[in-house]
Parts: sequence; C-alpha cells; structure tokens
Amino acid sequence: MSQLEIIIGSQMGGTEYVAEHLDNLLKDQGVSCQLHEQPDLKDINIEANWLICTSTHGAGDYPDNLLSFIAQLNAQTSLSQCQFAVIGIGDSSYDTFNYAAKNVVALLESKGAKQLLPHLEIDVLADDLPEDSAENWLPDLVEAL
Repeated sequence: MSQLEIIIGSQMGGTEYVAEHLDNLLKDQGVSCQLHEQPDLKDINIEANWLICTSTHGAGDYPDNLLSFIAQLNAQTSLSQCQFAVIGIGDSSYDTFNYAAKNVVALLESKGAKQLLPHLEIDVLADDLPEDSAENWLPDLVEAL
C-alpha cells in the first residue's frame, strides 16, 4: 500500500477543497493519505511520496500557510529520498500563473527530490470545477505511485 503526504498551500480555501477531494478518492483506492493544512516538515514523512496542492498568491507568491514549510525546505541540504507530484491552481489572466507550483517543483528538484510525473496546472478561468481536472489527472498519479 502506498503512503502519500498531501501538503496544502491555500490562501482562500479552494485548493484545500481540491486536496480533500483527492484525499477521499485516494483512500477509496487503498492509498494511505495524510493531509497537512498547516504543513510543518517535522510532521511530514520525508521518505513517503508527497502531493503538493498549491495556489499562487499575490505576484507569484506562495500562500501564507505554505511560507514556513517552504523556508524549512530551503534549509534542507538534501531531499533525495523524497518523491513528489504537484498540482497548481491559478488564474491564467495573471502573468505569474501557477508560479507557486512551478517554484516548488524547482525547489524540490534543486534539493534532489524526484518528480513522479509532470505537475498539473489548473486554470480557474478554464476549468469550471478544479476538482474535476484534478480527478482526471489522478489515475496518472496512482500509476506513478
């Protein structure tokens, strides 16, 4: 059975809803999941697979609840034992569309973590229900696990 740490970066709550929806679907498929709404590296299994669901805030910034976690990641010398996937939720009318997702991918890769599959970018302008887009991507994640 796979174990998945679901790390949420959400400013307004929409990304949290997507992560919770995926958590329920994954548990139905026998994947052991742990949600982290206020992520702290000391509470997250570095050797488990990670799914980071994040929105982008302001001018391409991480959501407030993710800032201390990102600082903790930056302080690490190596995350080579970590495998991860990322879902970014954003608004394509901004030139910083999904920067938080793109930046967390780059950060984790710079620390030696391995990306399980290309990250998913959900555009709230094009996708009526972001959780549907994430659900359609989910079989690729399950296969990668």
